[in-house]
Amino acid sequence: MATQVFAEEELERLRGFPEIGRDELFRFFTLAPADVAFVDPGRGRGPADRLGLSVALCTLLWLGFVPDDVVAAPPAAGVARLADQLGVDPGVLRAYGRRAKTRTEHLRLVAQYRGWRLPTSLEFKEFDEFLLARALEHDSPTLLFRLACEYLISVRVIRPGPVTVLERVARARAEAQRETYDRLAHEFTERRCSGLDGLLVVDPEIGMTRLRWLTTGPVEASPAGVKAEVGKLEFLGGLGADALVVLAETEARNPATSAITVSSTDGTRRKFGRQAQRPRPRPRSPVTAHSLYRRPQPLRAAPVAA
Repeated sequence: MATQVFAEEELERLRGFPEIGRDELFRFFTLAPADVAFVDPGRGRGPADRLGLSVALCTLLWLGFVPDDVVAAPPAAGVARLADQLGVDPGVLRAYGRRAKTRTEHLRLVAQYRGWRLPTSLEFKEFDEFLLARALEHDSPTLLFRLACEYLISVRVIRPGPVTVLERVARARAEAQRETYDRLAHEFTERRCSGLDGLLVVDPEIGMTRLRWLTTGPVEASPAGVKAEVGKLEFLGGLGADALVVLAETEARNPATSAITVSSTDGTRRKFGRQAQRPRPRPRSPVTAHSLYRRPQPLRAAPVAA
């Protein structure tokens, strides 16, 4: 399941208030005169509502969402600072938001004031396209989750629950795997697939799989390191990897419509994008080849000064 990326305790933490540092405290929990006027219009709001609304106002910019339990906001830091700016007792926050309708209405007002919005079908579509583009570059679900949260903040869309984000991350990773296959499948003959599958078998001569050997970079710039990298290039040449050049091309206007061009030594070029037909079988060879393509560049000896 998508939620297995994080333990239940971690999911709960992602739904609430994290620890706040000094820099974040001053950056996000300082009210401008316009903010004070928004929170305290002069009538109709008691101290608890004013303080609770100011917590929501600052937390949205800080986290990209407002936890349901606003009363659990860090009292020794953010709440105390806001209470001092509003001239109220920090303890009045305990009486805030006893009605869920109040919290919902305040979130709507804060989002409108800040220029944020709740995700709709259009926002989710753009969000999914962003995740797919990132999943083609990174496979770590935790990294993709962090990038997803940063993206939502950048476009001023209120972050949904962590499980919803993780489910969309999981779909993007699955789509990225299919996309990798689509872009490379036509190059994989039986002979090439057999050679790539052999990379996943432990080679007694080196005590590890050839894939791990190829993707492990040198630890120092030395003659032995250069010789080892040259050996890797010769090994790849034996697999015919020198006949396959993969060039990533990203359209400037929309990174989500990334395409790839595959060139062979005979001059043939084929371009594949997200609209390509996707065959159902998904063997592991294209993924293995993609790992080889993204491996660190071989060590090159630096020129020696005369």
